Amino acid sequence: MSNSPIQLDLAITGMTDAAGAAQLDKALGQAQGVLAVDVNLASASATVAIDGQTTSAADLAEIVARAGCQVATEKRDFAVEGMTCAACSSRVEKVLRNEPNVVDAEVNLSLDRATVTTLRGAAAQALAERVARAGYRLRNAGSATNASTQGATLAFGDPALGAERRTVLIAAILTLPMVVGMIFQFAGMDDLHLMPAAEVLLATPIQFVIGLRFYRAAFHALKGGGANMDVLVAMGTTAAYFYSWYLLLALGEAADGELYFEASAVIITLVLLGRYLETRAKRATTRAIAQLMELRPLIARRRRRGKTADVPIEEVASGDVVLVRPGERIPVDGEVQLGDSEVDESLLTGESAPVAKRPGATVTGGAVNASGYLEVRATTVGRDATLSRIVRLVEDAQRGKARVQRLADRISAVFVPIVIGVAALTFGAWLAVDGSLEAALIAAVSVLVIACPCALGLATPTAVMTGTGAAARAGILVKDVETLERAPALTTMLFDKTGTLTVGNLQLTAIEAWRGTEEELLRLAASLQQASEHPLAKAVLASAAARQLRLSPVTAFRNQVGLGVSGRVDGETLRLGSGDFIDDAPERPEGGQTVIFLADDQGARGALTFADPLRPEAAAAVRRLKALGIRSMVVSGDAPGVVERLAAKVGIATARGGVRPADKAATVRRLAAAGERVGMVGDGVNDAPALAAADVGIAVGSGTDIAMETAGITLMRPDPLLIPAAIAVSRATVRKIKQNLFWAFVYNVVGIPAAALGYLSPTLAGAAMAFSSVCVVANSLLLRDWRPPRVSDVSAIKPV
Repeated sequence: MSNSPIQLDLAITGMTDAAGAAQLDKALGQAQGVLAVDVNLASASATVAIDGQTTSAADLAEIVARAGCQVATEKRDFAVEGMTCAACSSRVEKVLRNEPNVVDAEVNLSLDRATVTTLRGAAAQALAERVARAGYRLRNAGSATNASTQGATLAFGDPALGAERRTVLIAAILTLPMVVGMIFQFAGMDDLHLMPAAEVLLATPIQFVIGLRFYRAAFHALKGGGANMDVLVAMGTTAAYFYSWYLLLALGEAADGELYFEASAVIITLVLLGRYLETRAKRATTRAIAQLMELRPLIARRRRRGKTADVPIEEVASGDVVLVRPGERIPVDGEVQLGDSEVDESLLTGESAPVAKRPGATVTGGAVNASGYLEVRATTVGRDATLSRIVRLVEDAQRGKARVQRLADRISAVFVPIVIGVAALTFGAWLAVDGSLEAALIAAVSVLVIACPCALGLATPTAVMTGTGAAARAGILVKDVETLERAPALTTMLFDKTGTLTVGNLQLTAIEAWRGTEEELLRLAASLQQASEHPLAKAVLASAAARQLRLSPVTAFRNQVGLGVSGRVDGETLRLGSGDFIDDAPERPEGGQTVIFLADDQGARGALTFADPLRPEAAAAVRRLKALGIRSMVVSGDAPGVVERLAAKVGIATARGGVRPADKAATVRRLAAAGERVGMVGDGVNDAPALAAADVGIAVGSGTDIAMETAGITLMRPDPLLIPAAIAVSRATVRKIKQNLFWAFVYNVVGIPAAALGYLSPTLAGAAMAFSSVCVVANSLLLRDWRPPRVSDVSAIKPV
C-alpha cells in the first residue's frame, strides 16, 4: 500500500444522535494508523485519513461496528481474465484486498470470478487498474448476464474454447514427429530419429508462438510482484530449449539424439492440453446455473388493453396477462386466470410428476405448460421472480470459499517461490554430486514443471459447484459454502409441525349432526363463514364447494377473535366456534384434532372436526435422519396434545407444544449450549428467529419469503424427504472436497521429491502435472450423478 495518507469516505448507518457521533469519532481517532477523522452527523458520514500501512477499510468497518454503527458497503461481481492457477487467484485476491476502499474480496478460480465488497460509492476503475498492474484483467460480470452466456456457450459452443482446442491440435501436430522420433531412439532405431534441424523447426514455433502466452503471463506476474504456474512453465521450457541450442552449437553433429527440444515442446503441449481439458470440465460444473437460465423464455405473448403481441420478457410488468400454449415455457411467476393444464416443474423443484393448474393456482416462470391453454396474470417479474432468486442462491453458494480452501490458498500464494527455490537447490545439488550439467538441468526442469498448484485451487470450488448444482436439480438450494460445511455435522433436527411434517392446510375430516342432516349442517356453517378469512373457514368452504352446496347470504356477521363467529343465515341467528363460545357444547377429549360447534337459538346443532393431514413422507424422513445419526424433535405453537400425537405417528420421541416463536429460538440456543449441532426446519414468519439461531436453517419452499431469506437451505417443494437428502448431498460434497485436497497435496508431496531425485523426466513431469488438475475436476464431476435416495432405500445414506 502507498506510504502517503489515504482519505476514505465512509457512509454510516445507525448513527442517530450527537452522542453516537462523538463516540464514533473517538473510536476512529484512537485507531492505529488513523491520521484524521471528521464525523458528520447531518450527512451520516465519516471522512477518515489513514496511513495506508497499518489500517484498511476492513479495519475501519470493524471499528465502526464495535461502536454500534455500520459502514455502508456494496458487493460487486467481476470476471477475472488471465488466471491460470491457484497462485494467480491468490495473487488477485491479495491485490484487491490491498485497495484502500475494499472491505473484503474473494476470487474463485473455477468461475474466473471475483466478488468484492467495497465502501459504498467506491469506483471500480481503481480496482481494475490495480489488478491490471498485477498482470490480470478485471471486468464487470452481472449474474444473470453471465449465467445466460454460460447457457449459450454450453448450447452452441464456446468460441474461446474452440480456439483453445485448435491451438492444442496445432501444438500436438508439431510435437508428434518429435515424440515418434524419441520413441524410435529408445527402441534403438537411431536412423529414424529426427535430424536436429527438423527438431529446431518444429520446436521453435511451439516455444515462442504457441508458448508466447506463458511468457506474457509470467512477465505480468513477476512485474506485479508475484509468481505463478506460467513462471514455472516458462522457466522450465526455456531452460530445456536453450540448453539444447547450447549442445547443438557445442557438439555439432555429435549432439544428434542428445537434445531436449522435444522435452520443451511436449511440456508446452501437455500443459495446454491439461488446461483445455480442465476448462471443459470446469464449464461442466457450472451447468446447473446454465440450465436454470435456459428455462427463462426470451419472449412472452402478452395481452394488454385487448391487444395481443409477442414482446421481450423484460417488457412484461406485474399485472400483465400472458398467454401460454401447450408445450411452451411459462414466462413469468403468476396466477392462472383461465384454463386447465398440467405443468412440469421438475427442473425448478425436482418434482418429476406434473402438477395440475386451474384458475387461482400459482405458476412459476420457467415451468413447462404440458397439455392445456393457460392465461396467467404476472405477479412477480425481474430480479424478484422465483427463477432469478434460485439462480442467485446457487451462484452465491458457488462463489464462496470453504475454510479448508482458505488454507490451500495461503499455501498456493507461497508455493511457486518455494518451488523455484527447490529447483535451484536441486540444480546445485546435482551439479555438486554428479558433476553433470545435463543431469542437474533435467532434474531442475522436472521440478519446475511438475509443481502445479492448480489442483489445490480447483479442489474445493469444483466440488462445491458440482454438489450445489446437483442439489439444485433435486430441489435443494444451499445458500452459501458455510452452510454446506455445517450441515454434515448436525446432530439434532428441530421440526415445526405445520407446513413441514403436515400439509399446512386444515381439512374437514368429520361432520356430526345432532339435529338435521350433515349436509344441512355443513351448508349453514359454510354460509356463515363466507365473510371469514380464518383457515377453518377456508376448509369449510372448500368442503361445501366440493359437495356443490348452494350457500345463503349472511348478515349481521361478527367475528370474536379466538372464539368464533356469529351472524344471521336464512332468518336464524347462528354461532360457530370453540366449546368456550358455544354454551351447551359437549366436552371432547384432546385427540390431536380441532373441533368447532354450530349452534342456533335452540342450542348446539352439531360439530365439525378438522385435521392438518400428515405428509406421507414425514415418517420416512425421520427414519432417514436417524440413519444419518441425527435425532429429531418437534417444537410447535399448537396444543401439546396435538403435537405429541403427531410426533408419535412419525416416530419422534421428543415433542413440545405451545411454544412461542421466541421460545423456539431459545430451544435452539439451549441445545447448542449443550454441545448439539442444531438444524431447524420451518416455513413461516414465526419460524424465522429459530431458523436464524440454528447452525443450519432449512426453509420449506412453499412457506414465506422471510423464512427462505433467513434459512441456509431452501427446499423448493414441501417434501420432508428433501431434509435428509440435503444433509446427504452436503456430506457427499464435503467428502469430495477432502478427497480432492488430499490427492492434490499428496501429488505434490510425492511428485516434487521424485522429480528432484531424478526419477521423472521433464516429459513425464508435464504429463503428471496436467493429469493432476484433470483428475481433481473429474473427481468432482462424479457428484453430477447424485440423486436423492428412494423412499425405501434408507441404507443408501451413509451413517456418521
